[in-house]
Amino acid sequence: MAHAQEAGADAVQAKRLLQSAVDYYRVQGDAAFAAFSRQGEFIDGERYVFVVDTHGTMLASGGTSAVLIGRNVSKALEPELQKAFASALNTPEGAVEKAEYRWMNALDGKVELKQVYYQRVGERILAVGQYLPRANKLQAQALLDHAVTKLDEDPAATIAAINSLSASFRQDDLYLFVVDQSTHRYVAHGYNSRLIGVDFATIKDPDGRAVGKPILQMMANQSSASYHYRWKNPVTSKVEEKYALVRKSGNYLVAVGYYQKPR
Repeated sequence: MAHAQEAGADAVQAKRLLQSAVDYYRVQGDAAFAAFSRQGEFIDGERYVFVVDTHGTMLASGGTSAVLIGRNVSKALEPELQKAFASALNTPEGAVEKAEYRWMNALDGKVELKQVYYQRVGERILAVGQYLPRANKLQAQALLDHAVTKLDEDPAATIAAINSLSASFRQDDLYLFVVDQSTHRYVAHGYNSRLIGVDFATIKDPDGRAVGKPILQMMANQSSASYHYRWKNPVTSKVEEKYALVRKSGNYLVAVGYYQKPR
């Protein structure tokens, strides 16, 4: 299962597929559309190439949008993607741009957040998209169970592993943080090392709503709790709804939060 830190590797693969498609198109011209629209070298798992022209007409697709080939899709695309493709027409050829949008994932039948890399070649825009990983509550609970077990066994080694971004303590957009109950300060954070040593009671979300203080108050008289707030998702780089699962482990509070999919 991909970890958040592997998102960069996924992006490299997507851009590599895009470059391959661009190189092929420069040689074959519009005749390349047939290759882009069938199973073969231009499909990599859930990644595939699609092409639109300057008028918004879908010219080729190796994925679910193949049903739109020959149709103007400018109105069907989300505003973010419409704006991104429009700006691409004003950028020099050769520049690889990036945008995010939501699209049906044929593998699970759900509309999910997708990241697309695209490049203008003449009057065509070639693109490759990939779905961004997003973990659920059960995965968050499993990661928390694992972290608590390891903290109980060896607190120092576990804290060091979380701070070193060990893959065993990260999964998709999930990461852990640990707070010392005596000092109320972070001793570990699996995403933002600058928070280590910071007083957890002072932490607020981007809207100014307290996060740390109410969690500390909840945990004063119970061994586990959950808390809803808004926080930046390290995978999407957007502020999203988040649910933190918190548990005690010795003198520490250990927590992991999962992000709610936007509706």
